[in-house]
Amino acid sequence: MNTFYQSSAEIASFAKPQAEPETKALLNQVVADLSVAHSILHQVHWYMRGRGFLVWHPKMDEYMEELDGYLDEISERLITLGGAPFSTLKEFSDNSQLEEVPGDYSLSMEEQLGRVVAVFRYLVSLFQKGLDVTDEEGDDLTNDIFHEAKASLEKHIWMLQAELGQAPGL
Repeated sequence: MNTFYQSSAEIASFAKPQAEPETKALLNQVVADLSVAHSILHQVHWYMRGRGFLVWHPKMDEYMEELDGYLDEISERLITLGGAPFSTLKEFSDNSQLEEVPGDYSLSMEEQLGRVVAVFRYLVSLFQKGLDVTDEEGDDLTNDIFHEAKASLEKHIWMLQAELGQAPGL
């Protein structure tokens, strides 16, 4: 008897693990917040003016691309776990904890970068919550995603603070 082949029910149960409801809810919160965070960074990208523009304008593209990568990975992880990610602007807006404000050309470069720091700080705290929940529920794969994202954003915060003269020891 060849045991290499499994029944479709066995394959389906292996291919689609089920997550605890708290993990799924948290992942959807992250989906909403990453979507709104992207919008805020895009606004900063469009409305920034002043010294450093030639450096920071393309840097916002890099940050947005990174957030988009996390959004896709987390959304697909949620689907893998049997969830359904938010996918409309209304769902993102209704469920995000980040506040959007109208664009403002009068904000200085420092103020615009401060907005980015605030968004990244919020996401880091959300990712920490994700680490706590997934650790408690034993979801190592989702936990790894949160570890990577948190570490990257913490480094961005450090660099942005250094640019703003706010890094520790300055």
